[in-house]
Amino acid sequence: MFTLIFVYLCLLCCNLHAETECFSKTSEFKMKGDYLLGGLFGVHHVNLLKYFSLSSYRRFQMMRFSIEEINNSTSLLPNVTLGYEIFDHCSDTKNFPGIFSLMSVDGSVQPWKESVNFSKVIAVVGTGTSTATMTVAPLFMMDLIPMITYGASSSVFFRKQNFPSFLRTVHPNKDVIEIILRFLEKFKWTWVAFLYSDGDYGRDGLDLFVKKIKDTEICLAFSHGLKEDTDYPKLIKQMEQHRINVIIVFTTEWTAERLIMAAIQQNVTNKVWIAADAWSLHKKLPKRPGIRNIGTVLGIAEPKITIPGFDDFINSFKAQNQCENPEQDPFCNQRCNCSSVSAEDIITADPSFNFPVYSAVYAVAHALHAVLQCGAGSCNKSIKLYPHMVLEELRKSKFTLLNQTIQFDDNGDPKFGPYAIVFWNESGDAEEIGSYTFHPKHNFDINKSKIHWHGDKEPESFCSKECPDGFMKKQEGVHKCCFSCTICPKGTYLNTTDPYNCMKCKDTEWSAEGSKACKPRQLEYVQFSDPAAICIMTGTVILLAFIVAISVLFALNYNTPVVRSAGGPMCFLILGCLSLCSISVFFCFGKPTIVFCILRYTPFFLFGSVCLACLAVHSFKIICIFKIFAKLPILQRYWRKYHRSWLIISIVFFIQAAQLISGTILSPPEPYPDTFWYSDKYILRCYFFKNHKASLSSCVFLFILWLITLFFSYTGRNLPKNYNEVRAITFCMLQQILIWIFFATGYTIHHGKYLQIFSALAMLLSLYSYLFNYFISKCNIIIFKPEQNTQQYFQDLILDYSMQSSQLVAHHFYSCL
Repeated sequence: MFTLIFVYLCLLCCNLHAETECFSKTSEFKMKGDYLLGGLFGVHHVNLLKYFSLSSYRRFQMMRFSIEEINNSTSLLPNVTLGYEIFDHCSDTKNFPGIFSLMSVDGSVQPWKESVNFSKVIAVVGTGTSTATMTVAPLFMMDLIPMITYGASSSVFFRKQNFPSFLRTVHPNKDVIEIILRFLEKFKWTWVAFLYSDGDYGRDGLDLFVKKIKDTEICLAFSHGLKEDTDYPKLIKQMEQHRINVIIVFTTEWTAERLIMAAIQQNVTNKVWIAADAWSLHKKLPKRPGIRNIGTVLGIAEPKITIPGFDDFINSFKAQNQCENPEQDPFCNQRCNCSSVSAEDIITADPSFNFPVYSAVYAVAHALHAVLQCGAGSCNKSIKLYPHMVLEELRKSKFTLLNQTIQFDDNGDPKFGPYAIVFWNESGDAEEIGSYTFHPKHNFDINKSKIHWHGDKEPESFCSKECPDGFMKKQEGVHKCCFSCTICPKGTYLNTTDPYNCMKCKDTEWSAEGSKACKPRQLEYVQFSDPAAICIMTGTVILLAFIVAISVLFALNYNTPVVRSAGGPMCFLILGCLSLCSISVFFCFGKPTIVFCILRYTPFFLFGSVCLACLAVHSFKIICIFKIFAKLPILQRYWRKYHRSWLIISIVFFIQAAQLISGTILSPPEPYPDTFWYSDKYILRCYFFKNHKASLSSCVFLFILWLITLFFSYTGRNLPKNYNEVRAITFCMLQQILIWIFFATGYTIHHGKYLQIFSALAMLLSLYSYLFNYFISKCNIIIFKPEQNTQQYFQDLILDYSMQSSQLVAHHFYSCL
């Protein structure tokens, strides 16, 4: 490290000693003043075969003009003269002597001596590239010397811990990449190449671009870093193989020149070239022969701002006798040999980054104005000035310059300056066709009508053509832009936010094949006003009327043999349960809710179980009277003593109630849309079997009761011929199975809203079956055959059944009633 610095110091001393008398006359690189500004401009590029950059030379002159304008001002820095020392930042090997010169005092460099301000300059303007700035910036950061760059746009300079005194008057790469992204989105270009200079500037641009397009429809089909030895014919062939029509060129101006010239030589046609701000205002390329054939060149550039007085300054400067010595090295840091460059050449050169140079110099001047406490006509030159004092004021800068408010954000980036969108027209000029503003808010505006596309047609750039509406993309390969198209099936749609998946419609919606949106299904259910519903509810009301009438009739004839043989008090329980079962019929209609769904099935299942239990117990008791009690009298006493009939009925009730209540609590039946059978409508049904175990156990329990009742009633088929109690129950059970077979058949055949009509009708017929088979025949005897409603008639009936045991059977019969 010490050896390296010693070599640099020797080079510095040699350079200073080698300065000829020519420098004592007039040098465009130096000017004395009360305070010095350093300047670093890449006028030459040794690495590129002694490339001379006219645009950089124009910026170089812009700094000189800015300082001269400030020195002539009576309001800014009065009685203070700014000087400058500028170096041609041409190569790494020849840059450091100039850098050390800026950091030296009387030729002495003391970088490690504490508490000593060894800098001869209060700030440095430059450099123009990110790589060059990365090389020299750490040297200025050590002593917090403000470094205001007009062209270094890399994101690395956001790191304030590494670059605490770094500011810039050019927008960072992230802003340029943002504009490029808006370009692509505006014209719907999704398949692009990104060519970049293989340095800090270009690689940073590529990284930012890759991050920006991550969640977009844009794909980076090809990227390549451009170097001095890049094989351009091979590069162009690779892009042709990828079928890329849009090429982003994020490079320096000299690299862009070689790329575009290679494209012309390789007969590249009908491409769109998006130029970054570093070369979009190039003066020579748009006028090259064959440039029209390569396609359309669009670019991002700083707006062309006319700086008053600059042209006069250049004309005056070129009219003077300039110091030239062609025998010396033309690439020495403070030798230009630019006598062949005319004033017109400078004035008409690429104006890129000129206003950033102009505003950078003025920012330093305003900061110095604040530090020196300048007032009306004078400044306090007695204040001991350190670079960090200028830096502090620079960060607080806020002044107006050519109608723009110059300010810096916390990162030292500019809070001013829009970008222009340019198009290389047929005249060879960069014509402004739009703009992009950052403050106070981002706004992108472009006049597409001003663009004259090569081939008179707006180019397209995609890997796969966009799918038709209603077709989802199926990615093929690593790029999301390469895909096949698959139509979305029925019941799905393609959401614009996710073109790679067909979204399923809601249960209450439907869609045809290849839909972009779902349509609401037509809701259907049996309303109370439906004619079929009215008929069934009318039948239910009639049923309830019958139940009330029979209850009154049985109550008036409660002590007669017919009523007592039918079960006595049990008859009223059966009639009451039948009326409660009929509640379910009414809730089969109307828009289902949770309450409706509970009442649609629960009363029928619960009280229907009680009805079956009553009939089963009554059938068993009759069999016992005629066949068992006569042989086992003790069983009769036991049955009567413990009221086994009511005990069994109560047990059945509580078992079924427990099952239904637990099922309702754990998973209450709820309405659900049945969408299986119809595409454009849905039937709102009740999901009674949501809790399968509880609901299934209730059904099984009901079926078991039906089997038991059928078994007992069928067992008594050979009882007295005219005694039809058990036969009526048997016939009722057979009717029940026929009714529910009818319901199951209708449920299988029909799937519309009238399926609920089948359910309600099955319930109602089931209740009528109980009522007519068991009670109507008895009502007939009570009303129309009173002679059969006597004790003697029943004794004669039993006597006919068994002459040998009639008295005992009759005794048991009446004792059980």
